[in-house]
Amino acid sequence: MEAISVFDMLKIGIGPSSSHTLGPWRAARRFVEETAQIAPLSQVAAVNVNLYGSLALTGQGHGTDVAILLGLSGEDPVTVPLEQVSALPKRVATERVLYLQGEYPIEFDPAGHLFYHPYESLPFHPNGLSLVAFDTHGDPIHQAVFFSVGGGFIVKEGEGMVEQGVELPFPVHSGADLLRHCSENDCSIADIVMANERTWRSDDETEKGLLDIWRVMKEAVYRGCHTEGTLPGGLHVTRRAHAICQRILGDCAHLSVDEWVQCIRSTNKDFQKILKLVGAFGMAVNEENANFGRIVTAPTNGAAGVIPAVLFYFIGFTDQEVKEQDILRFLLTASEIGSIFKKGSTISAAMGGCQAEIGVSSAMAAGALTEGLGGTPAQALMAAEIAMEHHLGLTCDPIGGLVQVPCIERNSMGAVKAITAANIALESDPSKARVSLDAVVKTMFETAQDMHHKYKETSLGGLAVQIGIAVPEC
Repeated sequence: MEAISVFDMLKIGIGPSSSHTLGPWRAARRFVEETAQIAPLSQVAAVNVNLYGSLALTGQGHGTDVAILLGLSGEDPVTVPLEQVSALPKRVATERVLYLQGEYPIEFDPAGHLFYHPYESLPFHPNGLSLVAFDTHGDPIHQAVFFSVGGGFIVKEGEGMVEQGVELPFPVHSGADLLRHCSENDCSIADIVMANERTWRSDDETEKGLLDIWRVMKEAVYRGCHTEGTLPGGLHVTRRAHAICQRILGDCAHLSVDEWVQCIRSTNKDFQKILKLVGAFGMAVNEENANFGRIVTAPTNGAAGVIPAVLFYFIGFTDQEVKEQDILRFLLTASEIGSIFKKGSTISAAMGGCQAEIGVSSAMAAGALTEGLGGTPAQALMAAEIAMEHHLGLTCDPIGGLVQVPCIERNSMGAVKAITAANIALESDPSKARVSLDAVVKTMFETAQDMHHKYKETSLGGLAVQIGIAVPEC
């Protein structure tokens, strides 16, 4: 059984894709670290990278090429200056030189060292990549195959997903496990998660990390709601979150994110305004994501806007006075629900379509909001089930291979469905529910297996072909 931490499900990273950007980035960094353990990096003359399947089909639109260069250069997606995300790849393309870990120069021509194999898929997962480091004689020093399995998680060929030697006090593989732990210990989902987190670190460290997660979420919403213009990539998608917020919030004076949140709290709580603002918050994050901005993978980059949008709803539009601890507990609960989907199904669009991204994020947000508003653990899991039930079969067919259309709007839809699911669950008796969370997780996995591959993040079907904008040639 996998031991999954809250910081596995919620990661600070760079857009636009957790599986196509963050995962390959982490794989490239790890590859260089492994190579350095075999031989001095000064002996490396070249590195070849091969991308397979979905990584090759939509890799350029999703920034996989950019991520590989940044990873080989040793940049950390959590801390890299945003200007470096665009500047470093341009410099490599111009100079044909890349500095491993930012220090050791090698020849690197993207056209001659980064290869795409769009119609060849490796057996374990559609998102496969291989890397080979060569010495000055052209002999391989180190080679490895990695798989980006969704949500920024990577698996090296020959290794498993399970973190060895970690035994949690309350292991959770299913919704039934989680409900049993909550019932036997008379506690909430967030309490169970916090107890498990103590396996890795102190409560203070966990809370500090969660506050960092919340800070990045807030900043992403704020930047997205204060930035105009057109997104990169060639689709010429206009950013809309700013205009929506401007029309509704007007010129409410603010000098910081927190002051802006107070503007939101003080606005007229008209249903139409709330609906529009929640939609704007979701789109704001994913407009930032599409712009190679810093966001929180929750549980993926393509679905990064759902949880922040629902959190802003929780803070700004409910009758409850939401304190810092409430926000941290929200994130703990959301992460546990996401981990159940990861263990029992998938959070990779290349494996399961967009139900694995927006569907899972909506379920995470629904369960967390329900518990945050005073619901029982059973009601929280009921809300998560309702949210996913109405995302089953959702395809991933990004136009032009970009995480823009229909991805950005889907974050708004996922957020609204999460709020609706929470409201239904709070007014319901879970003992009378006909569908359990575990049943919907199993159904989602079976649906993913039955779904045609062209609807799994390939841009070979659905909207991607109806609109007539081709995936960039590799």
